[in-house]
Amino acid sequence: MMATGAIRGSRIGSGPMGEAERGEAAPRKAVEFFCVNDHETVLTFSAEAEVPESWDCPRCGMPASVDSDNRPDAPRTEPYKTHLAYVKERRSEDEAATLLTEALETLRSKRKSGEIIF
Repeated sequence: MMATGAIRGSRIGSGPMGEAERGEAAPRKAVEFFCVNDHETVLTFSAEAEVPESWDCPRCGMPASVDSDNRPDAPRTEPYKTHLAYVKERRSEDEAATLLTEALETLRSKRKSGEIIF
């Protein structure tokens, strides 16, 4: 049973919503963006706003532009590099061998003096 006086499907403060209550909407403009994968996205901007040159496509995430003839290329992704790959870019084999020799000599001298037990 439903209580008398209850109004279904409404909330406190609800009422007719429309232009009179909220005021007039700001002027807008629709702008089409085109991505590499032939997706077309229509976005609405304020008439006074500056339209960006590129926008990420909501479907595929690729960059999209306003010019349908000159769509931006997909960004080039670099393959994942390990820490060792970055180290090898910075140092040659000879430098690495010299550093390793110095580090081993330091470790052995510390072990002999008792600074390092293991």
